[in-house]
This record gives sequence, structure tokens and C-alpha cells, in this order.
Amino acid sequence: MNAKPEASLAPLWLRLTAAVYDALPLLGLWFVATGLVLLATGGGLDVRTLGGKIVVQGAVLTVTAGYFLASWLRGGATIGMRAWRLRIVRGDGRPLDARTALIRFAVAWVSLAALGAGFWWSLIDRERRSWHDLAAGTVLVRVAR
Repeated sequence: MNAKPEASLAPLWLRLTAAVYDALPLLGLWFVATGLVLLATGGGLDVRTLGGKIVVQGAVLTVTAGYFLASWLRGGATIGMRAWRLRIVRGDGRPLDARTALIRFAVAWVSLAALGAGFWWSLIDRERRSWHDLAAGTVLVRVAR
């Protein structure tokens, strides 16, 4: 009989460690996105102007969203999360859908903008949920080996 692997609630320190891992592929994606914007504008985009900054930041935000949404929808975990056996699951047991992943991503930005308060919230929540987990109805678990 095959038993499902046990999972435990993921602590904040593992979330943050996974985030550090995820910064590495994201950094590469940000360089590529910026390079593509400059290539598409023939190098004439002045990133010192408000318009130039908005274009580059929009491209960076788009590839960041693509990275997280694709990772979460394709297996419930980013590269950094996989390194630590972390997985996002929905509270009702169903797989993550695009709407849930998008809500989670958007509220994560609010969590960051609030000086990380949305992440720190997981220290007092019984199920270690952050604001974006609460908004999306998800929980981050660590899957046993």
C-alpha cells in the first residue's frame, strides 16, 4: 500500500531561505528582460527618465510574475522551494489554479510593501500562513522525504 508522504507546516526561516535561492534565477531573468527591452528600443530607452524606469520595471515585474506563476502552477513550488522540499497547497486540497496563484502573487507584493509584515504574520498564525496564503486560501508545507 502506497502512503502519501507526510507534510509539516513550513516555518518562516525556510520561506526566507527559499526566497534567497529564488533570487538567483530571478536575477538572471531580470537581466534578460532588461536586455530585451533595450534591444526592442534600439538602446534608445533612457532608464534615467520616469518613462524608461516604468518600462523596465514593468518588464521585470512581468518576468517575476511569470516565474512564480509558472512554478506554482507546474508543481506548487519554485526552484528555491524545491531545494527545501516546500510546496504550496490549497486548503481544500485542490491543485493551485491560475486565479489562486495570481492572488497569492499580488498579495505577496503587498506583504513586501508593508515592510514584510505579511511574511512576519506567519510567526503568529496557527497554520504559519502569511497574508498571501490567507488571501489565496493556501498553506506552505514541507514535504517529508
